[in-house]
Formats: sequence, C-alpha cells, structure tokens
Amino acid sequence: MGIFSFFSREKKEVLDQGLSKTKQSVFSKIARAIAGKSEIDDEVLDNLEEVLITSDVGVETTLKIVDRVQKRAARDKFMNTNELNKLLKDEIAQLLMENNSNDCSDPFNIPTTPGKPYVIMVVGVNGVGKTTTIGKLAHQYKKAGKKVYLGAADTFRAAAVEQLVEWGHRADVPVIKQGMGSDPASVAFDTLSSAVANNADVVIIDTAGRLHNKVGLMNELTKIKNVMQKVVPGAPDDVMLVLDGSTGQNAFEQAKQFTKATEVSSLAITKLDGTAKGGVVIGISDQFKIPVKYIGLGEGIDHLQVFNREEFVDSLFG
Repeated sequence: MGIFSFFSREKKEVLDQGLSKTKQSVFSKIARAIAGKSEIDDEVLDNLEEVLITSDVGVETTLKIVDRVQKRAARDKFMNTNELNKLLKDEIAQLLMENNSNDCSDPFNIPTTPGKPYVIMVVGVNGVGKTTTIGKLAHQYKKAGKKVYLGAADTFRAAAVEQLVEWGHRADVPVIKQGMGSDPASVAFDTLSSAVANNADVVIIDTAGRLHNKVGLMNELTKIKNVMQKVVPGAPDDVMLVLDGSTGQNAFEQAKQFTKATEVSSLAITKLDGTAKGGVVIGISDQFKIPVKYIGLGEGIDHLQVFNREEFVDSLFG
C-alpha cells in the first residue's frame, strides 16, 4: 500500500509541476478579474470570460462554462467571489465528464488474444511529440508486461525513422522499418505480420506527420488501415491523435483537420509542462468529444501520464 501511495503522490507532484505555468497564469488573471468585487455580477462574468479565452480554453467552451457558473451561482446563491474558484473547478470537472473524457485507471492492462495484437495507429503533424509519445507508450506497455512492436511508417522523413528506432532502444522493444520513401502501408503490413508471428500483444504504428492536403492524408491513412486489416481484422483498435498543447489555438485547428481526414478515437496532448496554455485540454475535449487518454508533462520516459479529469482540474484549481 505504501509503495502505491508513494507512486501516486509522485505522479501528482509531476502533474502539479507540469501544470504550474497554466495555474499561475489562470489564477493571476482571475485575481485581477475579481479585484475589488464582493459578488459574482455581470462584470465578474465578463472578466471571467476573457480569462478563459486568453487561457486557450476556446470561445465556445468558455461561453458554456461561464453560462454554467452563472446558473450555478444563481441556483446555489453563491454571491461571494471567493467561491468562484470552487465553482469553476466543479463545472469544468463536470464538463470533462460529460464530454467523454472518461478516466481509465489502467489503459495498459489490455486484453490479449493470441494472434491478434492490440493495434494503435498514431497520427499528428511533425513536431508535436508524436514519436516521443509512441516511445513513452511502448515503455509503459512493456512495464505492464506486454510484448510491444513499433512500426516506422513515417517514411517521409529519415529523421522520424531514426528517432523511433532510438525510442525503441530506450523502451527495449523492436522497431520494424524500411528505407526512406517506402510505402507506409507496406511498413505497417510488415510490422503487423512480424508482431503476429511473434505473438506480440501491442503494435504501435507511427504515420507521416504532414497535412499536405486533407484528401491526400485521408487516402494515405485509409490505405494503411486497409492493409493492416489484411493481417489483423478490425485493426486499428485505436487511432490516437497527438497534439502539442503549447500551440494553443493551433492545436484546435490540427484536431479539426485530422478529425475530418480520419476517425480519431483518442487524444494525447503533449508539452503541457512548458506552457501556460493548459486550458486547451478543456476546450479540445469539449469541442471534439474525443477522450483525452494521455497528457505529456516532460521529456522523461515516465512523463506521459494517463489523463484523469479530477486530478487535472484539482491541479489547475487546487
């Protein structure tokens, strides 16, 4: 029990530290917004709206949150601005729950079926931390006792293949690759074939990180899916979109483009430790109704955390 509580405490400390810039920014803005006010009136609500928008929560989600705070204040007769943080914390946690950001206490404990590995296809533009996220995921699955294979299907950049191979070494898992410019679907086929032959539990496929155009992206990702299904029927089990949280509103635009191009089933939001734009997690979850599975809080191999809405909101407003 002591060991588990220690690691839980350690994880919370990493989360608190990773969100510290966002927390400081949000709290300082809220403090200025309610300075000299004794009740939650229209001016406070207008100021709160500005705080949330400038914290990259997004306009639509901000209006939704402010409306909920206003109704809650009226219903529960909260008139003191000291209650505002608690109101925000409660309403944002509820919003995340409603928007399909369901917590998963142990996503690495997946059911295993002989000859049918769990397949994750990872998408996202270059520079968002896609390959790094794959390496960290591989490490976590390996720690959970799973046999993991990685597929270097981002053949557009030689550096992407090299980076994935390096992460494969760090996580101590095999990486299937071909030469630069090879057909990404061929790499995916080879990866799944090797994984099935060697009774792997998990396969994670890296894909090209470019939005050259939506039609081209859709065709490429569809081709990869179709080829994978020849080896593992129903693959992929998860299409994970990786977004860079530090880019704020640009992350919204990337999510919009990728969700139009393919069926995204989960999100990983990275680089939250170096930014004050952590509010983007709330807005993206609300606008796209796609579960946020992981958040990246540092460069270390253990710095990818399973997203827990209550811990996230607690760290932000606690």
